[in-house]
Amino acid sequence: MVRGELTWFGVGLCALSFLVRAGIAQEHKGPEWSYNGNDGPDHWGDLDRNFETCKMGRHQSPIDIRTTKKSDLPVIQFDYQATPLHIVNNGHTVQVNYAPGSFITVGDKRYELKQFHFHHPSEEKINGSGFAMVAHLVHADPGGNLAVVAVLLEASGANQLIESLWNHLPRQPGPEQKHDGVTINVASLVPADHGYFSFSGSLTTPPCSENVRWFVLKTPTPISQDQADAFAKIYPRNARPPQALNGREVLESN
Repeated sequence: MVRGELTWFGVGLCALSFLVRAGIAQEHKGPEWSYNGNDGPDHWGDLDRNFETCKMGRHQSPIDIRTTKKSDLPVIQFDYQATPLHIVNNGHTVQVNYAPGSFITVGDKRYELKQFHFHHPSEEKINGSGFAMVAHLVHADPGGNLAVVAVLLEASGANQLIESLWNHLPRQPGPEQKHDGVTINVASLVPADHGYFSFSGSLTTPPCSENVRWFVLKTPTPISQDQADAFAKIYPRNARPPQALNGREVLESN
């Protein structure tokens, strides 16, 4: 598990082990936690010593993006393939586990897509304003370092991919449901404009590991209010509040 004294490489391997064993980047074996009450975000760091980074970490996510530095950042190259629909309600979110072979390339770094999942409302904010939802596309490199692409979801029009997913929405926590006759491609959730904000951060759930490079796409993707409401019936609020920047620099692509 993640300890403050572990090296970044060790932290990355630990976080990746969750991906490999459970197929769930932010799942854990440990005490129960939630988004409210005595086991909510304000108390995560006290629930277990392996969650200490949630309160002691200095590069925590999500954040409210306000002051940025325009930079000549590399383009994110998306190479996503269609995959059979393997969907799970893990008790904290609804997640789609992705077959191997899809990845992003950022400069000279390549990260394989492991899964994507949803938060309601969006965890990320821009100048204090949030969005109906956000999709977190979770990737990992061979060394265990994580890269998360955040796709902000704006309630402004129905989304065909979301409609396909919601047709098979698991309303109760349970095992992964495999719908091998249904194929989806998360590329259709990614906006045409790939401009982004980037910063160093963490998982937004316990153990809050700080080995994540974040890419928050600036252009939101439309979903309908009905689609957002359907998810909210299962998870009315599964969003961690914004965390302190603690001197971090947020870069913005030109």
